[in-house]
Amino acid sequence: MEPTLLDYYKAIENASQKMLEAAQTENWDQVVRLESTCAVLIAQLRGKARTLQLAPEERPEKVRIMQRILRTDAEIRNLAEPWLNDLALLMDNGGKIH
Repeated sequence: MEPTLLDYYKAIENASQKMLEAAQTENWDQVVRLESTCAVLIAQLRGKARTLQLAPEERPEKVRIMQRILRTDAEIRNLAEPWLNDLALLMDNGGKIH
């Protein structure tokens, strides 16, 4: 059976949740891999959205999923900020740790 648009939203939500879990354990390599997975899913969703539409009864679920994804993304950014600051510091020092 062909995935529905809502299936793509759910897959993105699932990958987003896994990204948060990886960020919580400071597994930044996994976060980056999952970010790539999300990018592929988003591209697939955009492609399918050209020919498919959500049913009216699916729209509230889409809104709930999108809100959860946005909250999860904000949590990931909060967790990543110290790591990104450390990375920037490291790059500014030419890779030398003091």
